[in-house]
This record gives sequence, C-alpha cells and structure tokens, in this order.
Amino acid sequence: MKNKYSIGFFVAAMAAVVALSGAYRFSYEKAKAKAAEELKIEIKAENEKKKELQTEETTGKRTQHGSISADGQALKEDCYYLMEVNGYVVVYLSDRKTPYEYTDILYDELPAILRQEIRNGKYLEGSEELFGFLENYSS
Repeated sequence: MKNKYSIGFFVAAMAAVVALSGAYRFSYEKAKAKAAEELKIEIKAENEKKKELQTEETTGKRTQHGSISADGQALKEDCYYLMEVNGYVVVYLSDRKTPYEYTDILYDELPAILRQEIRNGKYLEGSEELFGFLENYSS
C-alpha cells in the first residue's frame, strides 16, 4: 500500500516539474520574441533616421549656385539638465541622454518644488549655474 502512495507522489512531483519547466520555457520564448521584435523596430528607426540625415546632407547643404546654406539649428553646448536616477540627482548634457556627472545628492531630501522641476528635467544654463546648484545642495 505504501508503494502505491509513493509512486503517486513521485508521479505528481514529476508532473509539477514538467509543468513548471514548460511554463518557464513558454515565458522565455515569448520574452525572446518580444526582444527581437523591439530590436527590429529600433534598427528600422535608426535606418530611417540615417536616410533622413543623408537626404538632408545632400539636399540642404548646397544651393543652386553651389554655395553652402545654413539650414540647421545651433545647439547650445553649455547647458545642462538635472534629472533623478535611482534616488540621486544626475547631471545630463544638453541632449538629455548623455550623463555629465553623477552626484551624491539624494532626491528625496530636496524641497518639493525642486523635486518636481528635477522630475521634469531642470534646465541649467552654463557651468557657473550648475556648479552653484551642486555646491548649495551637496552638503
């Protein structure tokens, strides 16, 4: 009689292991397919952007007389954005993607109004304004 119960428990345990491994495999394949699809979309967007830049370069640089036109926007290189990352304030360059400096300033210890500005990306023009802010709030 004990053998029947032990065989039943063994079969039930094996069925549970098979079910768990099947569920894991299914979720893994689904995540893998989703990542591949996102990568394809990203590559497609990059290719379209490159084509746009190439067409802008070929059509926008030269006018009918062969002179160079100034079709573009001047970017201000000396501006920064403060943003919150993992509970700390991080300084980003003007493109809002490239980190310039990681600080030890805790986001939660700042005043509420300043936290809201930083959440939206606080704009600071010039290194003097940036270092003035960092000096005030780092201690």
